[in-house]
Amino acid sequence: MKEIWLQFKQDYLIKYWNPVAAVIAAGLISAYYFGVTGTYWAVTGEFTRWGGHALQALGIDVSTWSYYQIIGMDGTIFTRIDGVMILGMFAGCISAALWANNVKWRNQPHVKRIVQALIGGALAGFGARLAMGCNLASLFTGIPQFSVHAWFFTIATALGTYLGVKVTLLPIFRVKLELKKGAATLKTSDPKRAQRRFWLGMIIFILYLTGSLYVMQSSVKLGFAMLCGLAFGLLIERAQICFTSAFRDLWVTGRAYMAKAIIFGILAGTIGVFSYIQLGVPAKIMWAGPNAIIGGLLFGFGIVLAGGCETGWMYRSMEGQVHFIWVGIGNVVGSTLLAYMWDDLAPMLALDYEKLNLLKEFGAVGGLIVNYGLLILCLILVIWWEKRFISKAKAKLARSQ
Repeated sequence: MKEIWLQFKQDYLIKYWNPVAAVIAAGLISAYYFGVTGTYWAVTGEFTRWGGHALQALGIDVSTWSYYQIIGMDGTIFTRIDGVMILGMFAGCISAALWANNVKWRNQPHVKRIVQALIGGALAGFGARLAMGCNLASLFTGIPQFSVHAWFFTIATALGTYLGVKVTLLPIFRVKLELKKGAATLKTSDPKRAQRRFWLGMIIFILYLTGSLYVMQSSVKLGFAMLCGLAFGLLIERAQICFTSAFRDLWVTGRAYMAKAIIFGILAGTIGVFSYIQLGVPAKIMWAGPNAIIGGLLFGFGIVLAGGCETGWMYRSMEGQVHFIWVGIGNVVGSTLLAYMWDDLAPMLALDYEKLNLLKEFGAVGGLIVNYGLLILCLILVIWWEKRFISKAKAKLARSQ
């Protein structure tokens, strides 16, 4: 029995998980999450509320800000669906990192990188909220809602990440490497510490899981949100799911593994969301205006500049990477700044434009076919780009020899 447990622990709790399987699982869980809670897997809206609460604590009245009237400020992080879901994500991330002994305090010694993290995080947060969603609500879970704005945002994000890669490769962004005496010394791992961390991770996991089931007795939606958040956290940390890496790998190395995984996840989630919509759960449709395009460009550029998207900074910060804590702070600041500027920007960028729903434009079956057709087209383009990039790299290598 002990050997079975040790094998299970090593194979499923310590080793990294297959990204394709993990992203597909995230797509399916996000569909169930939508069906039960009535909302989609999203994080930056809650980050914007955190900024609003911080301003309120400083004596600033945000109750008249239109953006907070749209997304709502009622309750606290412990009573809102988005709030407890995000707490679950953090709990899942730290649990998974502790299981694998993958927690190490890694400070960011370069001021330039900290500034990049803050500015990039702020641009990403501002862009995400301008578009009414980040890589989750306006891409991974936005596309399955059949909202045209999600397609605008996704295409713009791809372009934004491409521009971000080109800019961040400029000499101004290079950091001088400093060699320190003894830096290459290998430290032997401490099995006892790894064991302590594993059981600490189990305690956090069990406590949040138990809390989710307990809350579900009085509020199914709130408890289910806690449970799904825990699952999302486990998935993104153990499979290292980062949308920044997915886009950046395409432009830098031509590697499309994570990008294809994300498309597979959206394909899986779409049919589940479609089923719930047909059962009467209203889809989350946002303005398909310049706000989605500009927001996507800012978001894509920002995540590359910062080095991580919303899911990326969340799990990496729980692993002890200080750089990504700065990215998270930038996210909250940028999101809150957008809330402040919304009344000036919204009339010309969002409110005068339609909330286009593919299921209404093409009918239920037609909308489903269009959405799947666009996703399959994206998959074909990604595969084509990967093969083209690799063949060009091989040809260049052959010429140099």
